[in-house]
Amino acid sequence: MIDKRMPLEDMVAQLRDGMTIGIGGWGARRKPMALIRAILRSSLKDLTVISYGGPDVGMLLSAGKIKKLVFGFVSLDLIPLEPHFKAARQAGNFEVWEVDEGMVQWGLRAAAARLPFLPTRVGLASDIVRRAAGLKMIKSPYADGEEFVAMPALRLDAALLHVNEADSVGNTVILSPDPFFDDLFGRAADRTFVTCERLVATAEICTAERARYNPFERSVVTGVACVPYGAHPTANGPDYGIDVAHLTAYGAATAPEAWADYRARYVDVPTHEAYVAAAGGASHLASIPLPVF
Repeated sequence: MIDKRMPLEDMVAQLRDGMTIGIGGWGARRKPMALIRAILRSSLKDLTVISYGGPDVGMLLSAGKIKKLVFGFVSLDLIPLEPHFKAARQAGNFEVWEVDEGMVQWGLRAAAARLPFLPTRVGLASDIVRRAAGLKMIKSPYADGEEFVAMPALRLDAALLHVNEADSVGNTVILSPDPFFDDLFGRAADRTFVTCERLVATAEICTAERARYNPFERSVVTGVACVPYGAHPTANGPDYGIDVAHLTAYGAATAPEAWADYRARYVDVPTHEAYVAAAGGASHLASIPLPVF
């Protein structure tokens, strides 16, 4: 079997300017933040990003990496509207294609199934159909004659995901209660890069108990990096929760000088271990309580 282990920098080296990149997770939960910070340290630019957005989107916008954003929301959960996203949106610094959360899911599902589109009722009787440029309608060919939104496939050049466990050949496990649509991101992409909390032996991960937590086939995985606390400051249940204090400070750092200070302290650091130390240390991150919804 192919050993897919690689450092974060090698993952980023396989990305190119102008790519369409899907980022897994949901708001302030299970975002591949170590990989996002590695992208911030790179020269990548002009990205089209598809995400149920959180600080991943906010940081990429503040760093000027995003040309176009496709999204259903961008939130820090505890802060309903991501402040860095808000500032960049108000400044008109990037293109947007804002659709419903369900439409993002349907577009990923179409791409994962290698279909050009999927029909959906999501968005009917709303301004989305009128305001989201490029959306088309389609009529059922059967006797019902119902009209649907034809959600186009959201094909990805690459997907970036964070999981609890992985092995060296790309088997993965998500133990948190919010796997949501990471399986669709992985299958919709030409390349899928995964960071994990723990790298385990294949014999440990391919068991009857663990198999039901395996979100997608190992064949879709291009690279795996073991990055403990790699989702911080977002949650990665059951390992650690949302770092409310950190996200509050991050959210307040939208002004250029404040963002430069945040970036110097938490992004432009030599190693991920240095980031963990700057964020309070491993014992502190492990003690952050899980969110209750």
